Amino acid sequence: MPTFPTTRLSLVLAAARVADAKSAEALAELCQIYWQPLYMFVRRLGYSHEEAQDLTQGFIVRLLEKDVLNAFQQVRGRFRSFLLASLKNFLANERDAERRLKRGGAAESHPISQTELADVATPERIFEKQWALALVNRVVSKLRGEFEREGKGERFEKLRGCLTGDDARLPYRQIARQLEMSEGAVKVAVHRLRRRFHETLREEISMTVTEERKISEEIRHLMAALQN
Repeated sequence: MPTFPTTRLSLVLAAARVADAKSAEALAELCQIYWQPLYMFVRRLGYSHEEAQDLTQGFIVRLLEKDVLNAFQQVRGRFRSFLLASLKNFLANERDAERRLKRGGAAESHPISQTELADVATPERIFEKQWALALVNRVVSKLRGEFEREGKGERFEKLRGCLTGDDARLPYRQIARQLEMSEGAVKVAVHRLRRRFHETLREEISMTVTEERKISEEIRHLMAALQN
């Protein structure tokens, strides 16, 4: 789409055709975003911490191969969905290879402890929630950096609790007193922070889809994943 901006994902797709520094950096950033969701998905399947780390790393390495990225070139859409489907295929192939080595013996599993994850959570739900958390944390980190560069790091820490919309968490009056601002000025600052949060979130989401119309759909999906 000619009006859709050059995104991290479009640079990643370029890696399927030619290797360059920008596409490699873009892929590294995407992998950083998705590392924890992928790892947690593998853990929930019953693999140990070490096994899950190795499998996740192996899958990330697999992403560097041209045929995987070319496959996404064909289906387009959401990188999140494509990534999870690719991971499932990768794990299935790994299990098949291990069974062949053991001549049909079942691979040993290491169930994840209940202190780490709720028993009702499926691997897919865990992946979705970890993906949502990773994106939100990335947005918050970016906003913190913007405030700190302006010498307003303390203001951000006082206002960030208002991003959830839970105004009762810390009354504006109390925030105003702590920041030595008027209550009206705090309300304006919160409004601007929320607006910047949503702008930055859209920017981050745009890095993981191939069409602009899918950004709003992904944001709705993200919000639903956070509530599950």
